[in-house]
Amino acid sequence: MFNIPNKQENIAEYLLYMWQTEDILRAYELDIDQIQQNLIEPAHLSEEKNKEAHEWYEGLIMMMKSEGVQKEGHLQINKNIITDLTDLHLRLLNDPKEAAYMATYYKTLPFIVELRAKSNRKDIPETETCFTAVYGYLLLKLQKKEISHETQTAIDQIIRFLRLLSEKYKTIDQEEE
Repeated sequence: MFNIPNKQENIAEYLLYMWQTEDILRAYELDIDQIQQNLIEPAHLSEEKNKEAHEWYEGLIMMMKSEGVQKEGHLQINKNIITDLTDLHLRLLNDPKEAAYMATYYKTLPFIVELRAKSNRKDIPETETCFTAVYGYLLLKLQKKEISHETQTAIDQIIRFLRLLSEKYKTIDQEEE
């Protein structure tokens, strides 16, 4: 426990982890005592790590309350990641040197279009549509629900796309340092 994915190493994994954390905090009714008892203490962390985890969760709870996302939605810090990834995605699509990225995107696009057609939120960025699909898939897997072949095919392609986008993000992030 308390191994937060490294944002610079894998931005997609980090964002999915943060979305899951938001849902876990909601499941515990944003109650730091429940989180301490049910998440932090069972992890048997050192005193220092225990305090660090408590403060981290408490900070997230305060942000969720102040941003009004106690019941649904995402923290601004997580929305900013979607914005950054969407900006990068659009830059990559306009870069003639990114043929491999474009090819992966165009293989993914039919699945994005289908997901957006089924959704009542057509105003969200394509990158967010992809993350929402993967997050939903992960929830289905956790619930041990059956996944159709068509869904698995779509998710596999979306994951390839998000993996490539994450790699591009990491590369650009490292170049900017």
